[in-house]
Amino acid sequence: MATLPAEAATSVSPATLRQLESAIEASLRGKAEVVRMAIVCLLARGHLLIEDVPGVGKTTLAQSLARAVDGTFHRLQFTSDMLPSDVLGVTVWNARTEEFEFKPGPVFTNFLLADEINRTTPKTQSALLEAMNEQQVTVEARTLPLPEPFMVIATQNPSEHHGAYPLPESQLDRFLMRIGIGYPDTESERRIISQPDSHHGVATPRVLSSHDLAQLQAGVAQVSVDPAIVDYMLAIVDRTRNHENLLLGVSPRGSQALYRAAQAHAVLSGRNYAIPDDVKTLAPKVLAHRVVAASRSPMGTRKGGFSAAASERIIEEILSQIDVPL
Repeated sequence: MATLPAEAATSVSPATLRQLESAIEASLRGKAEVVRMAIVCLLARGHLLIEDVPGVGKTTLAQSLARAVDGTFHRLQFTSDMLPSDVLGVTVWNARTEEFEFKPGPVFTNFLLADEINRTTPKTQSALLEAMNEQQVTVEARTLPLPEPFMVIATQNPSEHHGAYPLPESQLDRFLMRIGIGYPDTESERRIISQPDSHHGVATPRVLSSHDLAQLQAGVAQVSVDPAIVDYMLAIVDRTRNHENLLLGVSPRGSQALYRAAQAHAVLSGRNYAIPDDVKTLAPKVLAHRVVAASRSPMGTRKGGFSAAASERIIEEILSQIDVPL
């Protein structure tokens, strides 16, 4: 097996990455693939959108990920009456110093769980755009950097995906991946119900330091991607832009996201080069939330938009039509 890139291999071994997966899987029972995708998203410096029913472990996944890499964590419950200042922070008058001072909001953390993000207004949703794209926020003409690493893990329930304030395409495009968690199998659920109700990942041990994580993220950029695999990615993306059942195809930001995710998946697999299977595994999770299905699409739509399953089926259909490089 090929080794990790030199930058990552200096202190982080493939065995440590497997230990990271195992530590988080201990909190999210029976969801090895979900955990793997969350780690890929983190290594690629991306943000994660989790769309699923309540109670399947969305918060547990976010907290476990933060604890395993020794990061700070804030959970923010989005509601219809929230303001951008509830996310970014606010400037207040300090009577003692007789000066205005900035009180940082929950966004100043390593991992921000934006719970039920589609419950809040577009104005408040947009407060995260600069943070997610540039890892900084601007408050009252002051630009403030966010901590390193910085990752937004947002959740929304499928039944409310097209509620009062659905996420616009521009915001969806900022998420590297959209995944679901799903119900656990019977044996995993048997073990879940025997755990304390307050578990939520608090027992997850620290596996990586912030320095280790920074090395891994830097190493991801050094993963080799053969030109034939780049052409394969571009062929998939181009097909979304010309598909008869899609009104909106994947943007160049989506192409970049698929490229970075494939590199990160290679690192997590212990390789310093990407292979076509990296692309095939990741494409539905990286691309499906970036497309908009036509209302006449036979793939199945809902009033006001399209379902996650429908868009993923279209991406899977496209994958079946594109020749895989040898």
